[in-house]
Amino acid sequence: MTNFLEASWKNLIMANYEIEPELLMPYLPKGTELDFYNGKTFVSLVGFLFEDTHIFNIPIPHFGTFEEVNLRFYVTRQDGEETKRGVVFIDETVPNKIVAWIANRLYREHYRSVPTKHLLEIDESRKKIGYKWKIGESWNKIYAEAERTGSEMIPGSFEEFIFEHYYGYTKVNASATEEYSVQHGRWLVNQVNSYEINCDFEAMYGLGFLNKAEPNAVFLAEGSEVSVKWERKRF
Repeated sequence: MTNFLEASWKNLIMANYEIEPELLMPYLPKGTELDFYNGKTFVSLVGFLFEDTHIFNIPIPHFGTFEEVNLRFYVTRQDGEETKRGVVFIDETVPNKIVAWIANRLYREHYRSVPTKHLLEIDESRKKIGYKWKIGESWNKIYAEAERTGSEMIPGSFEEFIFEHYYGYTKVNASATEEYSVQHGRWLVNQVNSYEINCDFEAMYGLGFLNKAEPNAVFLAEGSEVSVKWERKRF
């Protein structure tokens, strides 16, 4: 099966917010159900770095490394005897207009292009990771300081719930959904000691109540090589 995209996803910060399930229903693709952890639903504000990006095995010249920021939530789909756990993206932000155009044109995703930048400082004991993106005249920010050494996720933990999803679902319209698979290894996580978030959720996502909300948890994962298959299943 041909890979549409191959890259490395590095230093993923995920700020996770509890949200009322009914607020996610307008975004829910047909044939999927909301995924719950301890009876609660969550959205995650995610910042990470794309590196060595290839599309159909062709490197993207001058633009192979870039930041992405997205807002996503979690779903399941019953496919015969298999329960598939996946994510739905409300919005995805990258700095490159070509990357956004390709993703929107080919995959009907919800990408937009805005200025971005990142901070990466790593010493013997800790990491300082940050991502910024500009909306209008204001810079938004997600930042974390964490232990340098990563550890395995504990089975059944909140970290595992947030990170362990290997399908993506796109709401094509009210009656059609597309499913695609995302392949990567099980990520190591770094203990987050402090964080800073400055995001205009109202301007970006229409979820202004999150502007004053504190995340339930903030995680940092080391990341890995990732591949996204070209083939999509529509149902």
